[in-house]
Amino acid sequence: MGSHSNPLPRPTTIAGADGLAALLARPGKAVVALDFDGTLAEIVPDPEQARAHPRATAALAALAPRLLSVAVITGRPAEVAVRYGGFADVPGLERLVVLGHYGAERWDAVTGTVRAPATHEGVAAVRAELPGFLDGVGAWHGTWIEEKGRAVAVHTRRASDPQAAFDALRGPLAELAARHGLIVEPGRMVLELRPPGIDKGVALTEYAREVGAETVLYGGDDLGDLPAYAAVEKLRLEGHTGLLVCSGTDVPELAARADLVLPGPGALADFLEHIGRRLG
Repeated sequence: MGSHSNPLPRPTTIAGADGLAALLARPGKAVVALDFDGTLAEIVPDPEQARAHPRATAALAALAPRLLSVAVITGRPAEVAVRYGGFADVPGLERLVVLGHYGAERWDAVTGTVRAPATHEGVAAVRAELPGFLDGVGAWHGTWIEEKGRAVAVHTRRASDPQAAFDALRGPLAELAARHGLIVEPGRMVLELRPPGIDKGVALTEYAREVGAETVLYGGDDLGDLPAYAAVEKLRLEGHTGLLVCSGTDVPELAARADLVLPGPGALADFLEHIGRRLG
């Protein structure tokens, strides 16, 4: 159930309040950009079972025609996010853009196709080496590898002690990544090995400039969203308005930087519905 009778949640910062006010006053100059896992979709033990919250895609579809643009920015392959989000051929989302692999891939609803550069050769090398590597460092039972195409991730969520496994693997995996020209992106009980120089901040900044956004709302839930937060903060310094939304409170570093903290994807869907109704 959407919270139709509840008031629109208010940002707790002046900059955030200005960002929301600007979005409501001039929606045609605003971009709403959102992470997928943990933001539009609940975090689930098996990432292949993740799906957009039942109301989230509908709320975006109702809102998108009134905005300059809606973008989904995710570490997942773009095509996977489109499939799990149910974003293809949705009335209202004809101009949706999905920036996958932190912006290395781009899916445009208008064409239904993905544009992507060649895969970094270090990813294939790490992929081949990783199973034996994990055995060699005595990885906990339950640690598992997720194949992400342009990246590879090691999950500790199913380990007997997820945090201990995460802490123990972080250093060794950073060394393995560096040996092959990659970096490690930590998240909620996951360590992702991927090429450097690509992050959600770069993707968001380039996209906001491409479409000529005056206002940028960005919503995320994890450490990988910090660069996008920094991008919005920089845009503000350049005279734009922005609103930083945090989905959930599991990552204090993100929640502390946010203008508005919502309990999770359901509350974010409510928030998007509220905005859509305000814009009529």
